Formats: sequence, structure tokens, C-alpha cells
Amino acid sequence: MDKTIPEGFEKLLRICGLRPDLPPLIPRIAALPVDAERGYPIPYFVAYIDGKPDFRIADGEKFVLCIRNRWCWVCGQPLGVHLSFVIGPMCAITRTTAEPPAHHDCAHWSIRGCPFMMRPKMVRREGGFKDSPDHADPGGIMITRNPGVMCHWTTKAFAIFKDDKGKPLIQVGEPESVTWWQEGRSAKRHEVLASIESGMPELIKACHMEKTPADAEHALAELDRQRHEAERWLPAV
Repeated sequence: MDKTIPEGFEKLLRICGLRPDLPPLIPRIAALPVDAERGYPIPYFVAYIDGKPDFRIADGEKFVLCIRNRWCWVCGQPLGVHLSFVIGPMCAITRTTAEPPAHHDCAHWSIRGCPFMMRPKMVRREGGFKDSPDHADPGGIMITRNPGVMCHWTTKAFAIFKDDKGKPLIQVGEPESVTWWQEGRSAKRHEVLASIESGMPELIKACHMEKTPADAEHALAELDRQRHEAERWLPAV
């Protein structure tokens, strides 16, 4: 249990059916429904399959609503000026994600409360966006590994664009702040660098998939530029 949990909080968690190892709830997270089987709050984006929440699948209709109405991806409530994205190191390099922004505190809670983010060895189950009536994968090239570290990227802007298959992706804006996390604590620089090194082959592979050798060479040069730019935002030595 987090040492900052107020007295009586663990009892309250049991009453609500929540896991006792969760970080202290913030009001927006506390307002979410609870998955009685797993003991986790159910984020707004989660799709329901046969009446049950499936945490591995994001609801495509909610993606549209969050973008159109500027709603938080985690709690579903209206966003303010600052927008927080929880992304992996490779998304921090490309500044691209398939998930809409969240409130700063919702993103921070998710980093500390999501089991996939808390446990580096946890493997993500197969899944994708739920676009009625069929399921469909999100845009871009999805790297299914658990990166071990996560980036909390806060900005004031983002832009929507489409990949080569016509699926929407998000280009995150210039950051106001960037923090890195591993297992619910601040990640060290060498941990972030190790995650980047293990993920770079996937991005390099994607560059070589360009139509012509010249295009591939240009993509590799752009990737190198993006990596050096991202390294400005890594934790200090």
C-alpha cells in the first residue's frame, strides 16, 4: 500500500470492491464504475463486450467523442488547457499516439495504477479499437511489447492525421513538461535509454518498409533526428 494513503482508505477500497494495492483515488477516478471481477476502476475508453468491460480494447466511438468534444480519455470529463498523453518511449520519439489526451491527474494516476504500466514483465493481450460492428486495430504500427517505462507528456496542442490506411493517429504538440515512470516511480535515465534501445529495431524496420530505397533513407534520417530531439526530454543524469 502507498504510505500516503489516508487512514481508513483500505477499508473504503474493500467496500467499493477495489484492489487494496491501488494508489489513492482522485475524484475523477473515484467517479468511474468498478470492475467487480478485477477490482479496477473502468476507464472511460474501455469497450464492453457482451456486457463486460474488456480493458484491452478501446471503444472506437469513444475515441471520436473524446477528440470531437475534448473529453478525457480516462475519465470522460471535459479537458482544460493542458493535455496529458501517456505514451511509450518510441511514441515519445515519433510524437505519435493512437490514444486521445487525458487530464494531468488522470494520466498520473493511470501511470501508477494501471497493471500494464506498473509491471514491466506483463504482456499486453491482443486487441484493438472497437469500431461497431467489428473490431479493428488502431492506426499506425503498434509495438505490442511492454516498454517497461512510460512517458507522461503534457502539452497544449495536438493534431489528427491519417496513416497510410486512412486510420486516425494523433501528433502530440510541443511539451510543456515530460516525466518518465517505471513501476510507479520516477524512471532513471539509463532505464529509459535501455527501453529506447530495445524498441528502436521496430522503428528502423518500419523505415525499411518504405516504397523506395530513397524513401527508406529519408525515413531513417528523420528517425535519427527525432531520437536526438526526444533525448532532450530524458531524465537528467
